[in-house]
Amino acid sequence: MERISLYSLLLLLSILSSSLASTVSSNDGFDDEEPLIRQVVSSDDDDDDHLLNAEHHFSFFKSKFAKTYATQEEHDYRFGVFKANLRRAKRHQILDPSAVHGVTKFSDLTPSEFRRQFLGLNRRLRLPADAEKAPLLPTNDLPTDFDWRDHGAVTGVKDQGACGSCWSFSATGALEGAHYLTTGELVSLSEQQLVDCDHDCDPEEYGACDSGCNGGLMTTAFEYTLKAGGLEREEDYPYTGTDGGSCKFDKSKIAATVSNFSVISLDEDQIAANLVKNGPLAVGINAVYMQTYIGGVSCPYICGKHLDHGVLLVGYGSAGYAPIRFKEKPFWIIKNSWGENWGENGYYKICRGRNVCGVDSMVSTVAAAIHTTSH
Repeated sequence: MERISLYSLLLLLSILSSSLASTVSSNDGFDDEEPLIRQVVSSDDDDDDHLLNAEHHFSFFKSKFAKTYATQEEHDYRFGVFKANLRRAKRHQILDPSAVHGVTKFSDLTPSEFRRQFLGLNRRLRLPADAEKAPLLPTNDLPTDFDWRDHGAVTGVKDQGACGSCWSFSATGALEGAHYLTTGELVSLSEQQLVDCDHDCDPEEYGACDSGCNGGLMTTAFEYTLKAGGLEREEDYPYTGTDGGSCKFDKSKIAATVSNFSVISLDEDQIAANLVKNGPLAVGINAVYMQTYIGGVSCPYICGKHLDHGVLLVGYGSAGYAPIRFKEKPFWIIKNSWGENWGENGYYKICRGRNVCGVDSMVSTVAAAIHTTSH
């Protein structure tokens, strides 16, 4: 780990002090892209080797992800964005060599479009009044590797669509796991109930309220669920990926309830201990590298701690792939909500040990109450 940190420091000092640091391309339409990444790894619009066969790659991209555009003008614009994202993926690959970055289903979106449509974590300074501080747990007997998918506590990967409702998927995933630990029954719960119904809070108290496709927070989703009495099944209140509709919550169809929820400290051993004992955890993350992520263990040298995406922590590993010059990396296993055709069948691996991309900064656990249902 010290070797990686030293390499990161040397990389920053050498490149930031060079003339390249002040020569950042601004004609690829990505003026709002992460500034430090653009500074450290300069963009070269004439990188013929990297952009070779761009039209072929774009054709394959359109076919694979069923992309169509209404006009030739829109098509040409999206092709320009696609080429810019090839350059962006190359920058990410340089700064995150233990992962694989490249063309994903989001490669025709600018960073601002991607953030607006697929992220949606509201970072608040004040937690709900019902949130507790998780007690310290023993960590001396933790397993070396652990994955709740192997123990039946994780539902299939879901897809939030072009709606900033990631926070609701993170919250339901945690409650699905807690409900399984309590009852032995794995039930897919309704994100749409949270999107439609979780708005009743005092913005003066919280800073902002959960706002459907416009963002929210997992702990306030837990508080809503606690006060409302529970969540319905996905099949009874199906996901539409839209907001603005009326709340259709039916208390007679409640499938899972919350007894309490807690916020976990930044200590990674405590996060692991809570994961093993209490089930999958709701976490926030900085998703800047996720737009171009294909697979591997993401362990970027540079990543902000601003949290903009809600995901589900389901496990961890002791050694993931790394370039030969580095030791293998311990990693967290993250369930995302962008469908199985993103990442590693819908999952993301990010290295443990130094709060990479803020993954340790906002972690919460929920406990389910025993609830009987007629289903």
